[in-house]
Amino acid sequence: MGTPEVKRGRRLTSRWQKAYIVPSARAPFHPHRLMEMCMTDARALQARLDQQRHAFATEPFPSAATRRDRLTRLANMTRHHRDEIAQAIHQDFGHRAEAETRLAEVFPLLQASRHARRHLKRWMRPRRAAVPWRLQPAQARIHRQPLGVVGIIAPANYPWSLALLPAVDALAAGNRVMIKPSEQTPTTSALLAQLAERYFAPEELCVVTGDADTARAFASLPFDHLLFTGSACIGREVARAAAANLTPVTLELGGKTPAIVADDADLAHAARRIAFGKWLNAGQTCIAPDHVLIDAARLPAFIEAIRGAVKAFYPQGTASEDYSAVLGESARLRLEGLLDEARDHGCRVIELGERQSLDQGNKLPPTLVVDPTANLAIIQEEVFGPWLPVIGVRDFDAALARVTNGPSPLALYAFTDDPTRRRRLLEQSRSGGVVFNDTLWHYAVPALPFGGIGESGMGAYQGETGFLRFSHQRSLFLQARRNAVGLLDPPWRRWWLRLLGL
Repeated sequence: MGTPEVKRGRRLTSRWQKAYIVPSARAPFHPHRLMEMCMTDARALQARLDQQRHAFATEPFPSAATRRDRLTRLANMTRHHRDEIAQAIHQDFGHRAEAETRLAEVFPLLQASRHARRHLKRWMRPRRAAVPWRLQPAQARIHRQPLGVVGIIAPANYPWSLALLPAVDALAAGNRVMIKPSEQTPTTSALLAQLAERYFAPEELCVVTGDADTARAFASLPFDHLLFTGSACIGREVARAAAANLTPVTLELGGKTPAIVADDADLAHAARRIAFGKWLNAGQTCIAPDHVLIDAARLPAFIEAIRGAVKAFYPQGTASEDYSAVLGESARLRLEGLLDEARDHGCRVIELGERQSLDQGNKLPPTLVVDPTANLAIIQEEVFGPWLPVIGVRDFDAALARVTNGPSPLALYAFTDDPTRRRRLLEQSRSGGVVFNDTLWHYAVPALPFGGIGESGMGAYQGETGFLRFSHQRSLFLQARRNAVGLLDPPWRRWWLRLLGL
């Protein structure tokens, strides 16, 4: 069977197949096209939004087959170009371990797309709702309808997965999607824009590149929903811009993620799992362990266990191909400022490697900051880098109290096998997610919601939670032809109200 000839941006449907324009997967990528794709004109952004709104109006409830097809193309766009993706991210960072890119950028997107396609039919099915006996035999249902056009503002630390994972949920829910990737990763952003043009018509999914002014104009568009991932400071600006249009927002903001190591924890295991979570992507992960709380008596042994874990993971230290660079000069200066302040206040600083300057970016070594005081910036601010404060506390109760009295983090890690302590932690603390005896991996479970609370954000997405985040729960009440609700019409009689229990 021959493949029908197709033209870019159009969909052909034959008796046997659907075909979309997908130019050669090996077509060369030209970073210089970045400036051509920048859209700083707010009117141009509005035109893109209007185009998607018009397309949505013509197809307000896409079929399951259409949604699955879009999810498949999103997965294929990532799978077929994973080498170019790894190269682009490596170029933006100066050095990004290829295994980390495949593990944290490619794998989550493919897994989320597969999970959504598998469960889509059930998610789309209307739900029955219970009807009070006074209104029976009427029926009630909840219909899950697409919102319209969803905007996504993505961060720089995981420029591919954090741009497209929300798009998986939005496309599964039947929406159109506009994405503004980070200006701090221009090569990856340009690649994302170029590939989106190949695999999607602009009224389905489009990528808008540009600087901070473009991002501000993007946040000011009247989307049907806007999702932002980044710092709390910028998140507040995004929320203010969206409020002018009454646009609902989902904010994923990170925060001070603690790791509690209880006195019953295996130190070698805890150190290895904390080291993995902390120094993946050189600590530039919103759910990376930000600091460790451990019994003061076990602190020296934990430091030695961390040394061993780092040595096992990165035998050549920062020269290891598996250890990534810090993104951008401003990030390096901020991190060095945190460390200098800690040193100036007498903190013990243990560098577990050598610093390396690259042509673009810097490799900063895994570094422990022992017992920093509460007034230091490294305790007040999210570290978001390879520095790890290690704080000795009296016992588990003191660690839990410290977490409970602080801002709600995006994640909370605890190393303990005691069921009583686990229950207390779940009941007394607040966080976006909780992981016992490990770090990070809750994010890799598509069926678990991912999102923050309080200072770490609002709303959640991923899996069915994401499908619902980008859907409208529309109420349906179907009255039976023969019913008794007319008895509730005025004039009302007291005996009838008493009979109904009103």
